[in-house]
Amino acid sequence: MMRFIAEGRDLSGYSAADVIVGKAAAMLFVKAGITAVHGKVTSTAARDYLQQHGTPCTWDSLTESIINRTGTDICPMEKTVASIDGVEAGYQALQAKLLELRAAKRA
Repeated sequence: MMRFIAEGRDLSGYSAADVIVGKAAAMLFVKAGITAVHGKVTSTAARDYLQQHGTPCTWDSLTESIINRTGTDICPMEKTVASIDGVEAGYQALQAKLLELRAAKRA
């Protein structure tokens, strides 16, 4: 979604489905103009965020939080937007976090 948004793709009116939908993904869906979302696993924060923005969402499993790939902590993208409510502020924070994570991989 980050790449689609950066490329300026018009996704207004589209629906999205993903394996994991956390608040970070929810923010990106809202920014992109996605009109409905389904997640195999969806966090309560994502559900709430989508509902607050009038975006219908469904899920197979609802969870309190999204865990990182190693299973040791909360997903870093989720941590990044946990206390952010604005779509644009969330997008900017996620951009910065991606740059940080990529730089750490190269180090």
